Amino acid sequence: MRVLLADDHALFRAGLASLLRAWGFEIVGESGDGQDAVARVRRLQPDLVFMDICMPGMNGLEATRAIKAEFPGIKVVVLTVSEEDRDLFEAIKSGADGFLLKNLQEEQFAELVRRLSQGEPILSAGMARKLLGEFARLKTGERSGEENIELTDREKGVLELVAGGGTNKEVSATLHISENTVNYHMKNILSKLQLRNRAEVVAWALQHGITPKSPA
Repeated sequence: MRVLLADDHALFRAGLASLLRAWGFEIVGESGDGQDAVARVRRLQPDLVFMDICMPGMNGLEATRAIKAEFPGIKVVVLTVSEEDRDLFEAIKSGADGFLLKNLQEEQFAELVRRLSQGEPILSAGMARKLLGEFARLKTGERSGEENIELTDREKGVLELVAGGGTNKEVSATLHISENTVNYHMKNILSKLQLRNRAEVVAWALQHGITPKSPA
């Protein structure tokens, strides 16, 4: 993966770059503010951006929105010290593929990055609970016609496991179907529910009484 680092602390960028290089990632650029990060993404076309929130000028959430609007295929992971629920919620609404705290242990970070490199958005059960609380406060944002949404039994099964924090690989093993089939069902779920990403799917499931199931 080709990676761009966006953080206004040069020492943190240097440490993160060293760690990622040791794991085989290519660091194609670094940036100290959101506006420069967006410009570098346009020029360098990385596969992944690690984005801090609090930066001078354009902050990380604004930069994430700009990047995902123009380049939806580029993964953006917010990496921050902020534990504020509103920052988590805004990051997911902005299209972020993950939300990580900087106090992660190295082995935890390694596992999450591994999952991300395999195409899995980084979403923990704890994050899902926080997202549920935020979605519950957005009653005016409910979509018209939700009562007419029909999911197949298989899609409901996938949804229950995803809501329980299951990765595509874990869902595949539990349901005895291929990961490609899981991806197919997830695309259908996103389309039917008119949602943008896995985090919104989890929040929708919890808000609508879907019982989360832990993968086997």
